[in-house]
Amino acid sequence: MSLIGTLTSGVSALRSFTKGLEVIGNNIANVNTIGFKGSRATFADSFSNMLRSSAPSTATTSNTSATQVGTGVKLSGITAKFNQGALNTTGVTTDLGISGNGFFRVLNPADSQEYVTRAGAFRIDDTGFLVTAQGYRVQGLTGGTILAPPAAVGDIQLGTAPVGTQLQSITVDRAGNLIEFYSDGTSATTNRVLMQNFADPSALTKAGDNMYTGMATAGPIGGAALTAANNAPGKNGLGSIESGTLELSNVDLTEEFANMITMQRSFQASSRLVTVSDSVLEDIVNLKR
Repeated sequence: MSLIGTLTSGVSALRSFTKGLEVIGNNIANVNTIGFKGSRATFADSFSNMLRSSAPSTATTSNTSATQVGTGVKLSGITAKFNQGALNTTGVTTDLGISGNGFFRVLNPADSQEYVTRAGAFRIDDTGFLVTAQGYRVQGLTGGTILAPPAAVGDIQLGTAPVGTQLQSITVDRAGNLIEFYSDGTSATTNRVLMQNFADPSALTKAGDNMYTGMATAGPIGGAALTAANNAPGKNGLGSIESGTLELSNVDLTEEFANMITMQRSFQASSRLVTVSDSVLEDIVNLKR
């Protein structure tokens, strides 16, 4: 029965639009997730049955076009949208928002797995490391003192206060420099947060907890190794760091609800295609009684 193809097209549409609704649902669920980047689903037509091939013209005939019947739709891809989210003021020094391009690089000290993230809700742990909520250590230049700037690449950790003084406060400037202020009135730049930019951020893989992996696939600009020359905030296309702010989700609820209505109606039309095909098939089966 030729209508089996109609059923196949309808079922493929139901499957594809279900995934589209899942993507929209995930976007809406993360509307308040710090540093979250929304995704979008795209679709493509699937294989088409060839009923007649195209043919070029000859001396006595004109060319003929191909006659094909499509077999439905398929999910072409799900890509993340990395446009800037709004920066929300928190007043917490270790909350770092990125204004522009780039990601923070963090390291899991338990297994040395490295991630990138736009979620800058950091804290200073009990051993002085600048870490994420999960305890992953922020990467950058470290080891600076009053006499020397930070030069070693690794885990950012507060320095040792000069003898006879105590650490009073810290600040992080737009260039990522972490400056420590001591009780005797002196200060020192002991660390510098470095960032990573990518040629194709959409190739990054979401790993949960606002983290991404797959850095090699995304094409790290300036190479995989962090350096002050290539990875300093405000240089080489990287954005600046805004201390005391957090980047909000870039999900636009108005757009998502509009997309949800469109996807829902598409799903509804596809389900109607299945029921109509079933009704016609039933009539054909009942022709002989």
